[in-house]
Amino acid sequence: MSSFNPIGTWTLFQRESRRFLRVKMQTIVAPALTAILYLIVFRYAMGERQVPGLDVDYFSFLIPGLMMMAMLQNAFANTSSSMIVGKIMNVHVFLLMSPISAGEAVFAFLAAAVLRALVVGSVLLLVLLPFSELTLTHVWMILFYGICGSLIMGSLGLIGGMWSKTFDDMAMVNNFIIMPLTFLSGVFYSVTQLPPFWQAINAWNPFFYLIDGFRHGFIATGDSDPLQAMGAVAALTVLAVLSSWYLWRIGWKLKE
Repeated sequence: MSSFNPIGTWTLFQRESRRFLRVKMQTIVAPALTAILYLIVFRYAMGERQVPGLDVDYFSFLIPGLMMMAMLQNAFANTSSSMIVGKIMNVHVFLLMSPISAGEAVFAFLAAAVLRALVVGSVLLLVLLPFSELTLTHVWMILFYGICGSLIMGSLGLIGGMWSKTFDDMAMVNNFIIMPLTFLSGVFYSVTQLPPFWQAINAWNPFFYLIDGFRHGFIATGDSDPLQAMGAVAALTVLAVLSSWYLWRIGWKLKE
């Protein structure tokens, strides 16, 4: 289609947004509760220890990492679950036949994924901020890495949903790609504590730069230079979004 369809785009965005808002206990409350349980366990396990080499207490170090991890996982879940459910129920064909372009469809999906990630992150922040000494040191950096990370994961969720034929396929992507990269990215520890081999591996892990840059926005310190990483993160965001748009436009794995 050559003309912009704002009504169709808005309708799809509303559908994707209402889909997670209607099950708030599962999509918002559950991630917040999981993060709080992580904090309670690590709080009592680590006590008042400082993070080696960063001169910051472990509790303040952990909160931004858990927030970003929850945001990334929820952005991925929002698009991937919508795609796989649509394919299994064979209703995605109606979306392909609808009078909206590939760009409009991807925009609506990703906007809803970013919204879900921001809602989950905001809830976590509101719950945990009173119990910590965190400050919003660089709000623009928090927003940049938070939104870019949500767009990347939302795009990966779309691509993963296009590729998957069953829930087992989707679980494989999540369990063997998303989760390992997330846990190796320094959510629970400084990557400088890793052996040199794993530090070298982590240098190619985009999740590391997303979480470290997001954390830097709160505590103004981290394991990398967030300003140097911004260009690579922005380029990866554009690549992920364009890839999901192109694959949607050609109907990759959607017309089988």
